[in-house]
Amino acid sequence: MLGEWNMMSIAGAHQSAWRRMVAALVLFTSLSVWAQDKTYRVALIAHSPPLSYTDAAGKFTGFNVEMATELCATMNIRCVQLPVTIDKVVDMAEAGQIDFAVVGFIPTPERKARVRFSKAYFQSMSVWLAKPSVTVGQSRSSVAVIKGSAQASFAQSMGWRVTEAATNADITKLLVSGIADAAVLPMLGALSLAQESVLQPMGLKSTVLSGPLITGTLHMVISPKQAELVERIDAAIDQIKRDGRFDRINTKFVPFSLL
Repeated sequence: MLGEWNMMSIAGAHQSAWRRMVAALVLFTSLSVWAQDKTYRVALIAHSPPLSYTDAAGKFTGFNVEMATELCATMNIRCVQLPVTIDKVVDMAEAGQIDFAVVGFIPTPERKARVRFSKAYFQSMSVWLAKPSVTVGQSRSSVAVIKGSAQASFAQSMGWRVTEAATNADITKLLVSGIADAAVLPMLGALSLAQESVLQPMGLKSTVLSGPLITGTLHMVISPKQAELVERIDAAIDQIKRDGRFDRINTKFVPFSLL
């Protein structure tokens, strides 16, 4: 009887283990399907050429737009691109309204307390853009900046008279109308703005500004609700730089190296 009981117990144990294995397999399969079905929300600045903008053919393109496409392809995930204004990026990431943003941010302590950041993916500096007669920080000058940008915070900390704009296109309008006498922008934004035909008659001159808040390496923003993406995005950035895709995108949109 004891031997029979042992055999029955062993058979029951095997059946129980088998049921657990099947249940685990079903759960794993369900999670895999869920992961494959997930669409990641990727924020990009709506109008910030040459990083992100809508071209003459109506296509949303730019350095960051193509970087976002390559990142998602490298990570083998499905993504949808969401054009936003820069002042909304950190708020949306913190709230989980986006999963990550291919937008260059300097990770200040205040921002790091709210969101996660990728490794650096390119370098930038800031530029004062104005008529030759308007010197940096000249009193009574109105300085146009992008709302929510590092340049806006810097200009305000310097006590300059600031006029905020939502996009680079709005800054162009402020300069053309004379509402703003100068603009403080990231290097690439200033480069693009200086090439605008409507601004050519103004003969704008650029002056490079320095400071830890407006010069340095730029990092992508990641929602704290998707913290597991940090390592995957970092690895994808490395791969894109290693296999030459970064250089290809860089050359396509910017006339100098961003590294």
